[in-house]
Amino acid sequence: MYFLPVSIAIFFLFLFLVPFFIFMLPAVAFAKLGLSPFAGLIFFWVCLMGSLINIPVYRRELDTYCETDDVADVFNRFFGIRIPKFQQQIISLNLGGAILPGLLSMFLLSKVNLHAVIPATIITSVFSYSLSKPVKGVGIVIPAFIPPIIAAVAALIFAQKGNAPAVAYISGVLGTLIGADLLRLHQLKKFGLSFLSIGGAGVFDGIFIVGIISVLLA
Repeated sequence: MYFLPVSIAIFFLFLFLVPFFIFMLPAVAFAKLGLSPFAGLIFFWVCLMGSLINIPVYRRELDTYCETDDVADVFNRFFGIRIPKFQQQIISLNLGGAILPGLLSMFLLSKVNLHAVIPATIITSVFSYSLSKPVKGVGIVIPAFIPPIIAAVAALIFAQKGNAPAVAYISGVLGTLIGADLLRLHQLKKFGLSFLSIGGAGVFDGIFIVGIISVLLA
């Protein structure tokens, strides 16, 4: 009967420390990639905020009008605002889910052996493709925690011990982008969506988490 106050104290202490651990995980992960803890935290939060920014890279005219998405339906149903239909499809790159992780991957490529990166990226791409699926009105959906684990295991197999974190990050980011986004882009085009984001929507979760989990596991 006298153990209950201690248990409650430990429970609240754990709740208090959870944000601290979450805040420190990016610093530890990116420190293993050669960045300073402060730079790692900045990069982590810039990627998170960058997920809101999509940069158009390609436009094409559609033969038919695009179907309205869920956001347009909500505005029409609750606010009486009818968003006009578009006959143009825009493909963009997500800043936080494609551009910034891609740039860091290109930077890390100069520090690792390509003979380790190539097979690890191919394996992660294959698994990402097989696990992802296009969902109408949403885009590509993929389990967020599987690609980081696959990338980390592949990096441990093919890379030297000191290079495993960098290989895990590169293969995790590029493998997810290639397998879940680029190889399925032609399927999304057939959906008639007016806006497609590479590295955004459902894929962003996988790429965002892969930068933390895969490096820590490696």
